[in-house]
Amino acid sequence: MQLLITAFAYLLLLMVGFPIMAASDGREDWENVLRAGKQEGRVVLYTFPGQELVFQEFQKTFPDIKLVEVSVRGSERVTRIVSERRAGKYLADILIGGVGSAQSGLLKTGLLDPIKPGLILPEVLDESKWWQGKHVYGDDEDKYIFSFGGAPLYYFHYNTTLLNPQEFKSYWDLLNPKWKGKVVAFTQITAPHKFFYYQSELGPKFLHQLFSQMDVTSSGDMRQIADWLGVGKFAIGMFVSPGNRSIGKAREQGLPMGIFKADHFKEGVALLTAAGSGGLLKRAPHPNAAKLAFNWLLSREGQIAFQKNYVRETGAADSFRIDIPKDEIPPEFRRKEGIKYLDIDQAEYIDPKPIQDFYNKLWGSRSK
Repeated sequence: MQLLITAFAYLLLLMVGFPIMAASDGREDWENVLRAGKQEGRVVLYTFPGQELVFQEFQKTFPDIKLVEVSVRGSERVTRIVSERRAGKYLADILIGGVGSAQSGLLKTGLLDPIKPGLILPEVLDESKWWQGKHVYGDDEDKYIFSFGGAPLYYFHYNTTLLNPQEFKSYWDLLNPKWKGKVVAFTQITAPHKFFYYQSELGPKFLHQLFSQMDVTSSGDMRQIADWLGVGKFAIGMFVSPGNRSIGKAREQGLPMGIFKADHFKEGVALLTAAGSGGLLKRAPHPNAAKLAFNWLLSREGQIAFQKNYVRETGAADSFRIDIPKDEIPPEFRRKEGIKYLDIDQAEYIDPKPIQDFYNKLWGSRSK
């Protein structure tokens, strides 16, 4: 009789939704990884300068795990890991940086582990908390490079005394004959060039017409472009990064220089992950501590720390988590509803060769 009562009580608890612990909720897995990570006592992160403040927060949360940060600029992080692995040295646990270098240097050489098996925290796994209701990956298998941030790019500046921005609704408006000879373009192949090449409403057709009909002047010197725009030699500067020091200095000096915002052109803008992506190294020396740190980074706490620090460093940061405050992000670098974004850090856009070949033919030796 007692067995029947116990069984009935158990069924009743299930019916009313009693929160019985189950392996599927991740808590048991998390406790196991936490325990093992503390035993390892160390995690080695290869990242870029300026991220120290982000992972100081991790260190406060997990004081039993010593965090070792190796800060290296650009693609040197990847080449360093590859060199170490070739020498039989397995030092790095996590890579934080750009998608392109991780793709070419680590993924193609088989040095990254799948990320999904390492995602444990329910709040990280819950895709409703992420932009467009999904996790974003920077590889074509959606497995190895997790992108956790993306901000819109602004790459068209203009002299405010020479044009009224309201005349432009589409990039095709640049083909108006009145702007012939009044456009200067930065020739070093950067993210904006990818956007125009791959955007379905623009593409090679638009670029061919622009550079064949509009007498566009090309320059590989951003300082020169800033000077030319500032003094009114040209009305429009294309492919010009707002974060460039020369451009920023010109605007700070009060030169008549404006910028077309993300919502200005109907075809939209590029979305750039920049340093907002990461991966787990294969045969990591501290695999459990690495999972712990990576889950923390993707947690609400971790993404708040990432976003706040990245805004402080560059001004351009917007975490793909949508359940965190965005107040500190400058309005021009926040993603907004109703704007077309082309995420140029997706796998199909990473290879620079098609872009380079196209511009080599378009510009000849000037694009090299």
